[in-house]
Amino acid sequence: MSERLREKLNILADAAKYDVSCSSSGSDRKNTNKGLGNGHQSGICHTYTEDGRCVSLLKILLTNHCIFDCAYCVSRKSNDIERAAFTVDEVVELTMNFYRRNFIEGLFLSSGIFKNADFTMERLLRVVKKLRLEQNYNGYIHLKTIPGASDELIKEAGLYADRMSINLEMPTESGLKLLAPEKSHKDVIKPLDFVQKQIVQFKDEKKLIKSVPKFVPAGQSTQMVVGATAETDKEIMYTADSFYKNFALKRVYYSGYIPISNDTRMPILGTQPPLLRENRLYQTDWLMRFYGFKVHEILNDANPHLDIDIDPKLSWALRNLQHFPVDINTADYRMILRIPGIGVTSANKIVQARKFGKLHIYQLKNIGVAYSRAKHFIKCADTPFQLKDFQATQIKAFILAESQSKYLKTDTNQLILF
Repeated sequence: MSERLREKLNILADAAKYDVSCSSSGSDRKNTNKGLGNGHQSGICHTYTEDGRCVSLLKILLTNHCIFDCAYCVSRKSNDIERAAFTVDEVVELTMNFYRRNFIEGLFLSSGIFKNADFTMERLLRVVKKLRLEQNYNGYIHLKTIPGASDELIKEAGLYADRMSINLEMPTESGLKLLAPEKSHKDVIKPLDFVQKQIVQFKDEKKLIKSVPKFVPAGQSTQMVVGATAETDKEIMYTADSFYKNFALKRVYYSGYIPISNDTRMPILGTQPPLLRENRLYQTDWLMRFYGFKVHEILNDANPHLDIDIDPKLSWALRNLQHFPVDINTADYRMILRIPGIGVTSANKIVQARKFGKLHIYQLKNIGVAYSRAKHFIKCADTPFQLKDFQATQIKAFILAESQSKYLKTDTNQLILF
């Protein structure tokens, strides 16, 4: 690798680290014609960024030149940073060399917007086409959609990428206008809607015609920056819920804002990123996608923010003690999922195991239930008799006394800046 290419790689890989929507999953692109790589993988992780996020792919920008001046972005045009740009051939060369040497499992390619959206999108498209058609590369590719690019370019790119994503940036339109007046959520919604309709169309055609190519087989995702503006957790999760429903997204990512400027509209340099808040948002997202919770059950006008000291599932349970205790041996699967300390795998095991007899405490522990937490919300065959019921505040105190979270050691000052 030449010294100049190495220098570009350092600059453009560093600029890409703020985008967290890069996990590789859901693709089943198979190796054909003795090509290189196989797109079927489940999130192999090799390295971590300095703030602890996992990077499993060669994660780079095509360029950090940008025509926009978004206050939250390190690549904004007014920022005095070193600029660089890869050629199409350089990205292809890097990807193939790193893949052959087993350094990466795939490519995550984004870019600042230079000249205009179509000019940038056309170069991203040339990279993925060259990898697929000239290098016969069948590994995983996650490609960023450029807001404002033409439907034709986006559609063609979808034939070569495994996953596509476009960042919503701020959770609300007002937050986006505050920090990026030139941008609008409409610029994100239009390509998300277009790609989703194309995914559905290609799947429908596949039922009738075997030779129909794959189109974005790993689906779409988006990312929101958390903590740069004053949105509540309720506003953030209602936005995420809307995008899940309207565009069938695979994932919404929540990126705790890392202060990069002294702009008075945002947290100042040196402020801790809201990693605890980010974690709570991911937990809420998980509850919505896999545990059957509706967003209004967790966040509403009475509770617009997630608890700092306990997870959202426990918080919901403590606010709804009328549903507890749940009898493990008779409750339906949906209710078992709502018990703190019981996950999806454990809930399935409970439903299967109780077919053979009533479950006892030791069996729940063997199944994988976090009994020290779940015991406050369940009954089983040998539950100890209790003379009185505990209040929510007492149960919370008991659980906190027994648990230690790595996130609670984080400085939470950033959580209360607004």
